[in-house]
Amino acid sequence: MFSITVRDHIMIAHSFRGEVFGPAQALHGATFLVDATFRRERLDEDNIVVDIGLATRELGAIAAELNYRNLDDEPDFKNVNTSTEFLCQVIADRLAARVHEGRLGEGARGLSGITVTLHESHVAWASYERAL
Repeated sequence: MFSITVRDHIMIAHSFRGEVFGPAQALHGATFLVDATFRRERLDEDNIVVDIGLATRELGAIAAELNYRNLDDEPDFKNVNTSTEFLCQVIADRLAARVHEGRLGEGARGLSGITVTLHESHVAWASYERAL
């Protein structure tokens, strides 16, 4: 399996509901490094996994949709605990939609999967992996 990874970051505010979240139930900020890894079994006709420029551009566009937002105020996340794991899935699903729309080029249609990892800190991160 071949893969490439592109990186961006987001800074968000949010709060959680539920005792399990302790002090994070209060509004707080988070800064995440966002890694998006694209996978395929065979390289495309240009011997690449995906156009790294297009992958970087599309991850950046998705990051911009979330960056500097209070997720508690976003209609898409109303009454949702926007955990790190949940946000990984949101970003992966948005990337998958862009692949299917052709925004990462025709060669991207041969991708087999995407993994999105959000790094909360140097000691904690979460990932979501999905097939295409």
